[in-house]
Amino acid sequence: MFTVNAYAATSATEPLTRTSVERREVGPRDVLIEIKYVGICHSDIHHVRGDWGPVHYPVAPGHEITGVVTRVGSEVGKYAAGDRVGVGCLVDSCRTCDSCRKGEEQYCLNGSTLTYGSVDRDGTRTQGGYTTHIVVDEHFVVRVPAGVALDEAAPLLCAGITTYSPLHRWGAGPGKKVAIVGLGGLGHMGVKFAHAMGAEVTVLSQSLKKMDDGLRLGADHYHATGDPTTFEELAGSFDLIVNTVSATLDVDAYLSLLAVGGTMVNVGAPAEPLSLNVFSLLARGRSYAGSSIGGIRETQEMLDFCGEHGIGAEVEVIPVEKTNEAYERVLASDVRYRFVIDIATLA
Repeated sequence: MFTVNAYAATSATEPLTRTSVERREVGPRDVLIEIKYVGICHSDIHHVRGDWGPVHYPVAPGHEITGVVTRVGSEVGKYAAGDRVGVGCLVDSCRTCDSCRKGEEQYCLNGSTLTYGSVDRDGTRTQGGYTTHIVVDEHFVVRVPAGVALDEAAPLLCAGITTYSPLHRWGAGPGKKVAIVGLGGLGHMGVKFAHAMGAEVTVLSQSLKKMDDGLRLGADHYHATGDPTTFEELAGSFDLIVNTVSATLDVDAYLSLLAVGGTMVNVGAPAEPLSLNVFSLLARGRSYAGSSIGGIRETQEMLDFCGEHGIGAEVEVIPVEKTNEAYERVLASDVRYRFVIDIATLA
């Protein structure tokens, strides 16, 4: 084991502070990464504040990680020192179940190992990217294309793949009308991807205050869901709706916006259960689905797509000392569109 600098939570109520965490020694198939940037995901806040269950403190969150390889194990064949790489939400899985064999490690039937807050292979607790270095099995490391800056690439490892995966799976592309619900950390990536895939893109947001941003990012249309006439005007319009918000929505109202055979996919995770009238599905052959990040193969595919199309996240880079302030701004929706910590300020 060796010690690295970290910015971590010591309880659910105290601010994150400078500390240190231990990393395992580099094994035969491991990659040691010097972290350059890490995005702040809303999940980080939920976890460190204990919103999703008991937490083992201290915990350094962060699962939108980009950096540079500094050392590799003796059996590593994919990476070498100096490579630009990323690590997302997963650092291990069983690799033998049906899901893992299909390249969908996020749905591992025996339970994936999360980048922070999970029990690692050696029995220790995983620690995330609010640290200077991380050791990860090469299978769970992805390559960042040369055309994508490391700070703009960091949020792609969660916000990016979370929106790319359903758009890819449900066939967003030319001739398809796609709606993105919400223009936040997830939604702004959904707009960029759907536009680059060739779909006709509409943003559905509570108000029109971000309309200029939405159109700049690639939306063809922008409508306020706070205006009840929106649901009348757009009824039966969309082949695919990707809901990125975590607020409680009137599911039936949004399902009414789908064309015959259309699909609405939830990637946002509201705290309260959602309900719907099954006739909202039966009447037009509609589907209601969910999606969670993506597997390692698809994550690499997404990054390569970003390299080909010049796509990165819209980021505000901050020093590590502003992390607690950034948390409060995330909760207040005061970020356009992802905070990214410069880990050089932690070194």
